[in-house]
Amino acid sequence: MLTSIQLITSLLLWTSTGEKLFHHRDHSDLQMFNAQQAQTITDEYTAELFLSRYGFMKPVRWEETRDRYEDLDDNNDFLDDLQASIQEGTSVPHFRDRPPPEGENQALTAALKDFQRLSGLPVTGAFDDATREAMNKPRCGVPDKEMDSSRDYHLAKMQSGPAVTRRKRHLAALVTKRRRHRRDLGEAGHVAFSKNVLRWRLMGEGYSNQLSIEEQRYIFRLAFRMWSEVSPLQFMEDNGSPLEDIDIRLGFGTGRHLGCNQRFDGSGQEFAHAWFLGDIHFDDDEHFTAPNTGSGISLLKVAVHEIGHVLGLPHIYRPGSIMQPSYLPQEAAFEMGWMDRKAIQNLYGACKGRFSTVFDWIRRERSPYGQVVVRFNTYFMREGWYWLYENRNNRTRYGDPVPLRIGWRGLPADGVDAYVHVWSLKRDDVYFFKGTQFWKYDSDNDKVFGQDPEGHRYPRKISEGFPGISGPIDTAVYDRRDSCIYFFKNTLVYAFSVESNGVAPGFPKAIQKAFPPVSGGDHPGGNIDVAYFSYAHNAVFLFKGRRFWQVVSGRDRRRRPFLPRNGLLPHKEVDRHWFDICDVHPTALTLTR
Repeated sequence: MLTSIQLITSLLLWTSTGEKLFHHRDHSDLQMFNAQQAQTITDEYTAELFLSRYGFMKPVRWEETRDRYEDLDDNNDFLDDLQASIQEGTSVPHFRDRPPPEGENQALTAALKDFQRLSGLPVTGAFDDATREAMNKPRCGVPDKEMDSSRDYHLAKMQSGPAVTRRKRHLAALVTKRRRHRRDLGEAGHVAFSKNVLRWRLMGEGYSNQLSIEEQRYIFRLAFRMWSEVSPLQFMEDNGSPLEDIDIRLGFGTGRHLGCNQRFDGSGQEFAHAWFLGDIHFDDDEHFTAPNTGSGISLLKVAVHEIGHVLGLPHIYRPGSIMQPSYLPQEAAFEMGWMDRKAIQNLYGACKGRFSTVFDWIRRERSPYGQVVVRFNTYFMREGWYWLYENRNNRTRYGDPVPLRIGWRGLPADGVDAYVHVWSLKRDDVYFFKGTQFWKYDSDNDKVFGQDPEGHRYPRKISEGFPGISGPIDTAVYDRRDSCIYFFKNTLVYAFSVESNGVAPGFPKAIQKAFPPVSGGDHPGGNIDVAYFSYAHNAVFLFKGRRFWQVVSGRDRRRRPFLPRNGLLPHKEVDRHWFDICDVHPTALTLTR
C-alpha cells in the first residue's frame, strides 16, 4: 500500500506533467467532467463574503482566509482542498453563531444598499430575495469598487513619482513588472496602453476543455475586433513572438489556475477575471459556448467584457452596456452600447482618417401597401473597404468595414475616387470613377454594367463619357440645383452640364473662387478627398484629410443673405460629426459574425 507521502508525490507528478500535455492538443472531442459548483449565496454571512470580494465593503477576516494560499502554485490545489475539509472539534460556539459587532452590521447594511443601488434593485439595506437572486447571477470576477481605485492609483503614481507607496490592487498591482513601460496617459488623463496596435495570445497551457482550439481563437479574434470597430485600437494575434512582447494573454483554468493568485469558485458565479493592462483568465468550470448557440454562457460576450477591463474600463451600470458586471443571457447579435463606445474613446480617442469617397445610396422599396418608397443609406469608403453609416443612430453598422468586392460587385477591389448619382425627372444614373476610367452601376442587379442599354461597355474612359473632363480626378458631386456634375482636380473645379453634355461656360475655375471661404482663409485649397451631398443634412460637404467644410445652401442664404453662393462654412473635424468609422487590423478584416 502506498504511504501518504508516496501518494502525494505521485499526485504532484501527475498534475505537473499530464496537464500540460493534455492542454497542448485539441480536446474538444472529450466529454467534460462534472464541474465544481460555486458556493450559493444564501445568508448574510455569504452575502458579506460576496460584498467584500467585489469591493462593496472593506475586506474582512474571511477575505484574508481566501487569500491565505495565494503564494502556492497550482500543484498544491489538492492540498488546499484537503486542508479545507479538515475541521478541529471544539465546544466553543462558532463565530458565525455570534451576533456581529454593531459597526460591522452598519457596514453590511451600507454595502447592501450600495449593491442594490448599482444593481437597480429596491434600496432596502436588507438581504432580501431580490438581492440574493442578483448576487447568485453569473458575473465577472473584477471588483466593482476597486476598479476606479486601481486606475486612480496608477494615475497618482505617474504624477507623483516613485514616492507613492505601491499597494496591492486586483487590476493594477498584479500586472507584471516587465509590462509597466506600456502604460501611458489616455486622452482623458487615465492610464491606458501607450500604443494602438496590441498583440494577444491564447496560451498553449490555457486551452478550454469545451470548445475546439480553433473555435476559441476565432471567438477571441472576433471579440478583439469588436473593440477595434469603435476605437483607434487594433489587435493582432501573435503566436510567434517572445512572451514578453505579448500585450494581452488569455487562458482557461479551474480553481487555482495559471499561476494566478485569485482562485475560481466553480460553475455558477464568477466566470472570468482580468488585470488592467494585463491578462484574462476564464473559469473552465463554466459552460462556455460559441455565439448564437442559445444555451450556456457566450464566450464572445464574456471575452468582450474582459477585454474592456484590460483596456482600462471599469464596470458600467447602464442597461445595454457590455461592461455590466453580471452576465445577461446573450441576444441573437449583441452590440457595443453607446456608453461602452464613449468610455473606450475617452481613454484612447476617437477614430480619425481620410476617405476616398462618401455618398448616399438611393434605393426604391415597396411598402406593405404597395407604395414605392425611396430610401437611402450612407457609405464611407477608404481604399478597398467600406462602412455603412446609420444616420438615425449616428454610428457605423456593427461588423463594418467590409471588403468593397463583396458589397459592390464589379468595382475596383482597391477602391474608387468618386461617386456621382445623376437624379432628375429624365435620368437616374449612378457612376463610379477610378483613375482615368468610370463605371456605370446597375442598381437593379447590384453590380456594374458590362454593357448598358445604350450599348456602352464598361469601364470607359472619363473623357469619352464626359467630354472636356480628363482623368484622373480627385472627386465629384452632382448638384441638382443646376444639373451639373462638379469634378474636382488639383486646385480646379469643372462644372459639367448634364443637359448639354459638356463643360459649362466659365469653367474650369479655381476651387477657392467657385467655393469661396466664408471666414477668412478657412479653405481646403485643392486636392479635395471627397465631395458629398447628404440627404440626411440636405447639404454638400467637402472633405480633406480629417476635416470637412459645409457648402452654403439656398436655405442658409435665405436666412443669412450676406453668405456667398457655394461659400464654405468654417471647417469642422470629421470624427466630431460622423462617429466610429474605425479601421481594424488587416488580420481581422475578413472575420464575420
